[in-house]
Amino acid sequence: QVQLVESGGGLVQAGGSLRLTCAASGRTFSSYAMAWFRQAPGKEREFVAAINYRGASTGYGSSVKCRFTISRDNAKNTVYLQMNSLKPEGTAVYYCAAKNGGSWYISLHEYDYWGQGTQVTVST
Repeated sequence: QVQLVESGGGLVQAGGSLRLTCAASGRTFSSYAMAWFRQAPGKEREFVAAINYRGASTGYGSSVKCRFTISRDNAKNTVYLQMNSLKPEGTAVYYCAAKNGGSWYISLHEYDYWGQGTQVTVST
C-alpha cells in the first residue's frame, strides 16, 4: 500500500513557475514508477509526466514537453514536478500516481495509487 500526498499548488501568473511535490509513504517507493496527471473542469484526466523507478527514464505529454521536468528522490520517497512557463490552459487539479513495477505508462489506468490532488491556477 502506498499513500501519496501532493503539495505546492497555488495561483501563479502566466509565464511563472511552480514546483509540485508528491510525498509517498511505504518502504517500496523505489520500486514504483511515478507520474503526474492533471484534470481541468469538464475535461478528462490528462497525462503530464512520468518517471521510472530509478529516475533513468522520463516521459512528457506533448503540451508540457520542454517546460516541465519530473524528478524523484528515492531516499526521501518524493517525486517532483517543476513547471516553468506556465500557461492559463495549465489550470487544473494535478494528481500524483504510482505504479507497482518499474516502467512508466501514459495511461492512467496503469496506475495503482493516487493522491488527492493539488490545485494549480494560472492567471492571464
